[in-house]
Amino acid sequence: MIKQLKYYLTLIMGLVFTQFAQAEEIEMADAMRANGKIYVVVAVIAIIFVAIVVYLISLDRKASKLEKELKEHSES
Repeated sequence: MIKQLKYYLTLIMGLVFTQFAQAEEIEMADAMRANGKIYVVVAVIAIIFVAIVVYLISLDRKASKLEKELKEHSES
């Protein structure tokens, strides 16, 4: 019963806060969108995200290669 009460209370609070957040206007985002600068921001964030993903993939490959070499040397 208490878990359900907590669940519903959390749900109601989330909906209330969402309504308050949507009611506010974000002037900076509107200005950037009007000037076309928002696309530059999105592009920079996308480039950073892709670079991090590529770095993590290469790091994973290097770690896998080292694990394989370590396993081969320990078996010998």
